[in-house]
Amino acid sequence: QVQLVESGGRSVQAGGSLRLSCAASGENYNKWCMGWFRQAPGEERAGIATISSGGDVTYYADSVKGRFTVSRDNANKALYLQMNSLKPEDTATYYCVADKGSRCDLRLSRLSTSGYSYWGQGTQVTVSS
Repeated sequence: QVQLVESGGRSVQAGGSLRLSCAASGENYNKWCMGWFRQAPGEERAGIATISSGGDVTYYADSVKGRFTVSRDNANKALYLQMNSLKPEDTATYYCVADKGSRCDLRLSRLSTSGYSYWGQGTQVTVSS
């Protein structure tokens, strides 16, 4: 059974940094593609970063490229999102997601919800100006 638990969200001032973490449980974590999505009030969930099972391939939404970095630790079944130069428009609930499907690496670049069957409960990030 897959469980994803996010942590690290809090309130921060614009220009600051945060590191989100996701603890995963389940078999064969090192074969899953992972990602971070976010949802702001009144908006749909949007993919912001995805990472391959081995951690060697990553994709980012244009809105966070150059500011956010996704990484993973397969030995400890963990996923991270380092967020720098935060802006008020980054305010959202952030979700850790997992895609256990075969050839999930082919879906990484889409940054879409398709294929991500497992979601965490979310962690709130609030950026004030």
